[in-house]
Amino acid sequence: MISDTELPSTRPYLIRALYEWCSENGFTPYVAVKVDNSVQVPREYVQGGEIVLNVSMDATSSLKLGNDFIEFKARFGGKPRDIMVPIERVMAIYARENGQGMAFPVSDESKHVLSLSEVKTPSSVDSDGDHPNPPAAPVRPALKRIK
Repeated sequence: MISDTELPSTRPYLIRALYEWCSENGFTPYVAVKVDNSVQVPREYVQGGEIVLNVSMDATSSLKLGNDFIEFKARFGGKPRDIMVPIERVMAIYARENGQGMAFPVSDESKHVLSLSEVKTPSSVDSDGDHPNPPAAPVRPALKRIK
């Protein structure tokens, strides 16, 4: 029998399930990410060491929701960018329209998290890059914290 320490994380499976739920119900799936040096996102859109990304089919291309990374291409400010987010840096996935989703704990122990002085522009943007995100509904607390 496999011990709990050897089991793979349930996080990528839950992210994929909630992404599918959002998409099938006409909602826009957003992911909130705790940014550190392992996260490949446009740094000028990071606010307070975090970024919120629209990961809908309309806002991304070549989206891969893998077990280790979320990867896609998107336009920010009209410029195409390659995005890569380690699964363990995802703080939440939720529907923009109603805030329903799930939050996850993110550890800052071994990674460098950007400080406010390292952030160029304090705004979160829609990953289609054409305009800033409208204020998203708050992420509702998860019923159960997932490792």
